[in-house]
Amino acid sequence: MNRLFPLAASLNPRVPRASGDEPVPAYRLAHDLGVDPKVISRVYQKLRTALFHVAELEGMASKLSGEIELDEAYFGGRRKGRRGRGAAGKSVVFGLLERDGRVYTKVVEHVSADTLMTHIQTTTRKGSVYYTDAFRGYQSLRRYGKHHTVNHSKSLVDRRTKNHINGIEGFWSFAKHILYNYRGVSKYHFPMYLKEIEYRFNHRKENLFKLFLRCFFGYVSP
Repeated sequence: MNRLFPLAASLNPRVPRASGDEPVPAYRLAHDLGVDPKVISRVYQKLRTALFHVAELEGMASKLSGEIELDEAYFGGRRKGRRGRGAAGKSVVFGLLERDGRVYTKVVEHVSADTLMTHIQTTTRKGSVYYTDAFRGYQSLRRYGKHHTVNHSKSLVDRRTKNHINGIEGFWSFAKHILYNYRGVSKYHFPMYLKEIEYRFNHRKENLFKLFLRCFFGYVSP
């Protein structure tokens, strides 16, 4: 067998496919190719490390603007937790989605107003139009741009204003569906898995195989 085939196959988001645009877990690809799972795992780990840094650089190089949806999500843990302090044992992620554009995600320790505003100011242009739910952590957002809310205790879409955050919530569903295939990701590795999903989403209209190869062979660890 060509020694490069396992490498190319593991990088190629279309060889083989579980379904749709879902990546294939290392153990399954190793079984299909008849190679040592550790080989595929090393390739995946190196690629995710590269994608993590590339996604962060892309997020910092060009701020989100226009209409932006904001939300937090909770990943992992055996039990469903309440928002904020009640989400013990879970990874807390803050997400910002530019409508018809890119998404940016960040694993955070908590969802205090100061934490949220710090990331909003770092990754978005002042004066943008922001959409959130009624969480009190977003109350100071009006000082940075136009702020619209939707009360999820009543409806997913405000009947009067048509305000919603369905875009970012759709991304959370997309991310959790992909992560489900891995049957558990450690907290240590979770940020890299998350950034891979973010990168896939932001480059969904491009040739991911070529982009992955460029990241894999062109990235130099600092």
